[in-house]
Amino acid sequence: MTTKGFHMRQFAAALLLASPLAVAPVLTTPAQAFGFGRIVYDPTNYAQNVLQAARALEQINNQITSLQNQAQMLINQARNLTSLPYSSLQQLQQSVARTQQLLGEAQKIAFDVQQIDRAFETTYGGASMTASDRALIDGAKERWQTTVGGLQDAMRVQAGVVGNIDSNRAQMEALVGASQSATGALQATQAGNQLLALQTQQISDLTAVVAAQGRAQNLEAAQRAAAQEQAREQRRRFLEPGTGYRPGNAQMFPSGG
Repeated sequence: MTTKGFHMRQFAAALLLASPLAVAPVLTTPAQAFGFGRIVYDPTNYAQNVLQAARALEQINNQITSLQNQAQMLINQARNLTSLPYSSLQQLQQSVARTQQLLGEAQKIAFDVQQIDRAFETTYGGASMTASDRALIDGAKERWQTTVGGLQDAMRVQAGVVGNIDSNRAQMEALVGASQSATGALQATQAGNQLLALQTQQISDLTAVVAAQGRAQNLEAAQRAAAQEQAREQRRRFLEPGTGYRPGNAQMFPSGG
């Protein structure tokens, strides 16, 4: 082998060893270097997108909350418009009717202005100077019966009002319970109005008792006044000058036959 051939083989071997180093940069170059599918990451744009998404989510949450509040408001309005399922009107009317019936059954002189005026013009008026003794006695008896009847009427009204206490107590318990369990403003207001009606009925009963008691007392006072007037008339008649005493013959023992 000549020296020239030896150098040629060394040169070829050097080319073979150097060729991977020259080709490697071409094989390992990324595709972006040639302009295909280039992806660029922008942190500022990403942050803006996240902020916009958060704002949109917040608006959606606000809308949901607003809808929930509106729904709750409608529910509350429905509750406030719900009527009270309990009514004590019939029981209260019955109690008032019982008291009125007792007042209407007043004996002799009723709770009527015209009847009272007629009675005080006749029965309770001044004693007649021309009436007979029998008429005076009958008038006094009638006044006494009227007074006793007034006292009985007062006691009957009192008994009727006492009888209404149990009914009123039951109605009060029911109304207070309905007021405490009211679901809305309308139910609470209606329960309160019925409690006021119950109180009004109780005041009416109290007024009836006072009226009946006052009537009995007034009849008794009128009877005493009429009795005093009649007593004066009877005394006048007793002391009225008459024919006086005239002496006469009196025979103590009958004469024997």
